[in-house]
Amino acid sequence: MRHTIRRKSVNSQNIPGPVLSQAQRYAFFFDVDGTLADIQLRPDDVSVSEEVIVNLKDLARICGGAVALVSGRPISELDALVSPLQLPLAGVHGAERRDLEGNLEQHALPEEIVSALSSLLQQRMAALPGTQLEMKGMAFALHYRGAQHFQTQVMQLAESVIEQFSGLALQPGKCVVEIKPQGINKGAAVAAFMQQAPFSGKTPVFLGDDVTDEAAFSTVNAMQGISVKVGEGCTEAAHRLPDVAAVNKWLAETLLQLDQDEKMSVRS
Repeated sequence: MRHTIRRKSVNSQNIPGPVLSQAQRYAFFFDVDGTLADIQLRPDDVSVSEEVIVNLKDLARICGGAVALVSGRPISELDALVSPLQLPLAGVHGAERRDLEGNLEQHALPEEIVSALSSLLQQRMAALPGTQLEMKGMAFALHYRGAQHFQTQVMQLAESVIEQFSGLALQPGKCVVEIKPQGINKGAAVAAFMQQAPFSGKTPVFLGDDVTDEAAFSTVNAMQGISVKVGEGCTEAAHRLPDVAAVNKWLAETLLQLDQDEKMSVRS
């Protein structure tokens, strides 16, 4: 069943957050949890609204496909969250990346390390009730949103793993710390996309809410792009939106603005 969202005319002065220029061509990158969708106690309970999915689809149409999700989630989960939409994706902070043509790049850990880490982390996390271990294949997320009194123990566990196994790095986030391959971050993922069609030659726009997004903000800033922090906290981003609801409103109104600009350009 197809759903249509009616769009009204918009005055760009009324758009909260950064206002985009008609003279520029843009490439959009979005984090998911805490940016396009509210964070939940359990990652499996997160959902992206139908309105946001439709807006992302329309934005991709206007931008020639230059819309990507860049997330700590695996690509398989990102696909499920925005189904039936198919977008370029960077999952596990860029450890796996799929371009517009469906080509997939993955940074895998050796099987012996994955096996050893899985056994060790399952045993140690089981001793911290309320915490959750998320195994992503090439990375591991140690969640403590439901047991924040165990933050110190979870961080100590993650740090001990990094000392024991070479080639790994920590990525702290909101009530989570991830263990991932070294050199993997969202900034590198955005930079890789920006070297490929349909992103190359356009001005990058990145929206994210977490510490994990700071590398992407720095990359986008270096490219003279637009970086948007969602929520509170110190940041490298040049702009800020207060919450997910504000992001979704900005997305809808920015889409309308770009749609109007496109129609005016065609008429001229």
